[in-house]
Amino acid sequence: MQVKRFFAADMRQAMKLVRDELGADAAIIANRRVAGGVELTAALDYQMPSEPVRQPNAELEAELRKTQAKIASAHAELAVRAAGEVVKDRQLFANEPLVAPELPTSKVTARPQAPAQPAAVAAAAPAGDSRALDAMRHELNGLRELIEVQLGSFAWTQMQSQRPQQANLWRRLQRLGLPAEIARALLDKVGQVQEPRQAWRMVLAYLAHAIKTPAQEPLEEGGVIALVGPAGMGKTTTLAKMAARYVLKYGAQHVALVSMDSYRIGAQEQLKTLGRILNVSVTQVDPGSSLIQAVAPLAKKRVILIDTAGLPNNDPALRMQLEALASRGLKSKNYLVMAATSQSQVLKAAYHSYKRCGLVGCMLTKLDEAASLGEVLGLAISQRLPVAYLADGPRIPDDLHVPRSHQLVSRAVALQAPEEPSEDAMADMFAGLYNNSARRVG
Repeated sequence: MQVKRFFAADMRQAMKLVRDELGADAAIIANRRVAGGVELTAALDYQMPSEPVRQPNAELEAELRKTQAKIASAHAELAVRAAGEVVKDRQLFANEPLVAPELPTSKVTARPQAPAQPAAVAAAAPAGDSRALDAMRHELNGLRELIEVQLGSFAWTQMQSQRPQQANLWRRLQRLGLPAEIARALLDKVGQVQEPRQAWRMVLAYLAHAIKTPAQEPLEEGGVIALVGPAGMGKTTTLAKMAARYVLKYGAQHVALVSMDSYRIGAQEQLKTLGRILNVSVTQVDPGSSLIQAVAPLAKKRVILIDTAGLPNNDPALRMQLEALASRGLKSKNYLVMAATSQSQVLKAAYHSYKRCGLVGCMLTKLDEAASLGEVLGLAISQRLPVAYLADGPRIPDDLHVPRSHQLVSRAVALQAPEEPSEDAMADMFAGLYNNSARRVG
């Protein structure tokens, strides 16, 4: 049997290393997480070559017999000592007088031994049990991940052989960058369609229908509008485009700007400059000040645009800012600003951080710099956030648009990845589907 350990960044790569080196007949006998990835121990059975007949060596056999005799003598002596220690321990715990045991061969001098500490042993037992449970938990997690990888690979292979049209649609949706859960929901709706082109058109139609847009443009609806989101998403630039768009259409007397960003260097100066250009009033809200009191003098304005600070999730100032925006007295409509250039995990983290203020929709920025729209559209669809505005350039206010769902889908198709996703990537996606399903069931 050949046994070998393999190290890789994840389970998928480790399994590939095993298959490449030991073949498909290799068996995984152990797995564990290590620093930087996972470790697999794989074994492969193979036919052992017949050993040549060896000639006996008299000197070697004599030396071997002597060694075995010495080992047996040492074992006997250890057994005698162990018997003496057991008798002595029994007498100590029973409060009996210590009597030297009669030994058949030689006397063993009794040595004083410290009494056992039951409390320490009892305290160490739970710690040992906890470590054992943690080790078992890590082992089970590794096995679950291994099973998910294998199931994902099997499911993808089975789909390619049994439902090639569905497999092709899966690939095309992955080129758009859509999350696997949304892709599966779309394909479930066209599972009975046989003609490939019709199925693809129906998938895109369902995708456009899933993208929600507000019934009325936010600026037309009016009220207090706050733009929230992490730093670098384009909040201030988008707010400037919205202000200029409103001024050009209705004039400067009915709009006001409010800045809550006192953390970024030059943020308030940027908004003041915009206010001077548009002839619009700008109000600054310092940390700790009441947002409601700052907005109260602007009650006669039809539109109040609030620019917020992009703060880390663990910053206490973020919690205070979100609580102020969620205040019932403010009646603010809060929109999450998401850059289309952001990764999926960044977008998800932003949503979970800012949803506490009560989001009514989102605004998509930096569409002109994006290589894919699937990630940002996937979050908007999965969290049911209406897309209020699109920003696709630096020009104010020309590069701010009211979205149309079918136009967004067409743009996403135009930006789809030119290359087909790899087989490993598709198998990983199916493994992720199994993982998410297991979590929902659990």
